[in-house]
Amino acid sequence: MEFSYLKRMRDLREDHDKTQQEIAEVLGTSQTMYARYERGANELPIHHLITLCQFYGVSTDYFLGLKKDP
Repeated sequence: MEFSYLKRMRDLREDHDKTQQEIAEVLGTSQTMYARYERGANELPIHHLITLCQFYGVSTDYFLGLKKDP
């Protein structure tokens, strides 16, 4: 099963010219764990979802691929 939020998560990071390490620091986790979230090896915890949405200024619906526009 493909999760559209995985691509959106990576696209948002790249669109903001951030590295995985920089986003991992925002989340208070390691780069390795963040990379696992981004490729879908681990599920993204809700508290990280909220933090990322606040950081990027997007809704959870947009982040999760339920809405096309931010």
